[in-house]
Amino acid sequence: MLYVDRPAWPARGRLWSHLISDVSTAELHAFAEALGVPRRAFDRDHYDIPAERYAPAVYLGARVVPSRELVRLLHAANLRRPKHLCRPTA
Repeated sequence: MLYVDRPAWPARGRLWSHLISDVSTAELHAFAEALGVPRRAFDRDHYDIPAERYAPAVYLGARVVPSRELVRLLHAANLRRPKHLCRPTA
């Protein structure tokens, strides 16, 4: 299943949402590609999507949940990748 929170995170003059999967990163990447979100928007365990991609994400089947629920779902699926555990790629 795919999940998205409401656009509430300001950055670069826009509002952003987080998009996650509780199944796999492969499912998440495929959904983001179908949504037209570039791979560079992927951050460890989620995609940052701009507010204008929120409604299409919901239309395509992402379930709207609060931000805290996204984190809970990632932990429950063992897909959470905290920044302090991720090595930078060179």
